[in-house]
Amino acid sequence: MARVAVDVVLKAEILDPQGQAILGALARLGISGVSDVRQGKHFQLEVDGSVDDEQLAKIADTLLANPVIEDFTIRR
Repeated sequence: MARVAVDVVLKAEILDPQGQAILGALARLGISGVSDVRQGKHFQLEVDGSVDDEQLAKIADTLLANPVIEDFTIRR
């Protein structure tokens, strides 16, 4: 078994209100140096050797992310 991480974030052109709220909170806390925040989702999958990269991409593209507004990255 291997662990695979899939991270899903909104595409850059999509407004991220939660990220903007976090950015505002950082400023109120007196934390500077952060110019942008994008929130997202993190998934961990335990897969066996029969699950290849193409299948992982299909899982991410059809079940974990909305490809119209979200991008995803896969790390084995």
